Amino acid sequence: MPIMLYELVGQDEARPFSPHCWKVAFALAHKGLEFTSVPTRFGVVATIEDGASKIVPVIRDGDRVVADSFQIALYLEEAYPEGPTLFAGEGGKALSRFIEKWSIAALHTFIGPAILVDIHDRLDSPDQAYFRESREARFGCRLEEAAHGREARLDAFRASLAPLRVTLEKQPFLGGEGPLFADYVVAGALQWARVISPFRLLDDADPVAAWFERCLDLHGGLGRRVQAAA
Repeated sequence: MPIMLYELVGQDEARPFSPHCWKVAFALAHKGLEFTSVPTRFGVVATIEDGASKIVPVIRDGDRVVADSFQIALYLEEAYPEGPTLFAGEGGKALSRFIEKWSIAALHTFIGPAILVDIHDRLDSPDQAYFRESREARFGCRLEEAAHGREARLDAFRASLAPLRVTLEKQPFLGGEGPLFADYVVAGALQWARVISPFRLLDDADPVAAWFERCLDLHGGLGRRVQAAA
């Protein structure tokens, strides 16, 4: 039986948008594992798998239920050692944890506020009310205020990608000649924006943009199963 992956969606069930769910989708494909996407809206997340987690992603693999994208990747690495490695050893696990923390600090802190209104507008009405209330409490302002001025902040965001840029000028993936989970961590963040917002994060001439296109092509074009938001 294929693994079940609970993925966050809005009005369009064919447009999963959570960066953490995309990390796991890439990781499953990397391992060569079949999986079934279970579209999951904000309002039902807490009820899936008898309340196994307050957030997605969550997977069910037979009798096992695993939550949290990094824990899922660790589980897949241990449970399916015959598939291509996600970490290439213990050092890769440690480095992937660093990349995850860096991605949240450097990427999510810009992307999240920048696309708040775009996310809101793609949700069903009940989820819109929840999303507005919870995110406005988190950011301390209206969604529209958090997103305001994103164009003016874009150059600074692109400059913050320098560590990626200088690395990807010398090798095709963060994992070297091929991708590892570290690649999927960053690709998931960029895919989050790509599928939910028409706001363009990357300059087409940037090596980071070329790398992201390579990531979208991986695993039979898994990342392109959802067209970019228009």
